[in-house]
Amino acid sequence: MKEFMMIFTGADYADLGLSPEELQSRMGKWFSWGEKMEKAGVLRGGNALTPNIRRVSGQNRTVTDLTSAEVKEIVGGYYLVEAKDVDHVQEIAQDFPDYDLGGTVEIREIMVFDK
Repeated sequence: MKEFMMIFTGADYADLGLSPEELQSRMGKWFSWGEKMEKAGVLRGGNALTPNIRRVSGQNRTVTDLTSAEVKEIVGGYYLVEAKDVDHVQEIAQDFPDYDLGGTVEIREIMVFDK
């Protein structure tokens, strides 16, 4: 088995103007998806990320503070999963709750280095 990271990008919920009821419903979908992965034994971890972004870039270490309103898409969170291959993770990603909001799942295999 291999480890993969599913990285979730899309608009910040606050920027979408979701009602409290819509937000609660959406969180329920996230919890259900996480529970489904836990029961399948593939979920290894994950977290949601705040919309505040600090970028440090370039040789001069230029610092830029951004919010979700200033970028087209933000990384909203990630899950670490264990699967036989990327196709299996793609199947797992079919239940991602935010496809209807234009969200994206980026699947990346965790690189393992020999010591």
